[in-house]
Amino acid sequence: MPNTYTQLYVHIVFAVKNRAALLSINWDERLRLYITATVQNNGHKMLCINNMPDHAHMFIGLNPSQSLSNLMRFVKGDSSEWINKEKLTPFKFQWQEGYGAFTYSKSQIDKVVNYINNQQEHHKKITFLDEYRQLLTSFDIVFDERYIFKEPQ
Repeated sequence: MPNTYTQLYVHIVFAVKNRAALLSINWDERLRLYITATVQNNGHKMLCINNMPDHAHMFIGLNPSQSLSNLMRFVKGDSSEWINKEKLTPFKFQWQEGYGAFTYSKSQIDKVVNYINNQQEHHKKITFLDEYRQLLTSFDIVFDERYIFKEPQ
């Protein structure tokens, strides 16, 4: 749309179904490239992406022509289909339903990129669930413990 100007930076966190540690270091770079291509093909800008075995973080410049929920449907759907087609996991791969999305200002870009790039070090000190609860709490998001990412039962 002419004369529409935006600056929307969103940090998105999403988990493997049941938080299973299925994202292997042997192919996680390929996954990050695949997800980056999906984000860019949908008209958004990938600022940073990283993952742990059971979850992923990405930081994007969101194009308002597409809703975040639609973008995440493509990211999660296309990447899980790719993982299954490539037979990268011994079981059927799925992402957990839902995601967390947190907005930042331009002045915070370097801080968020650094945070995402240092996930491996960060998770030596804090679990994913504790990290996720901290994000929700720091953004004053009311949440129900029954619906945040759970460990396998």
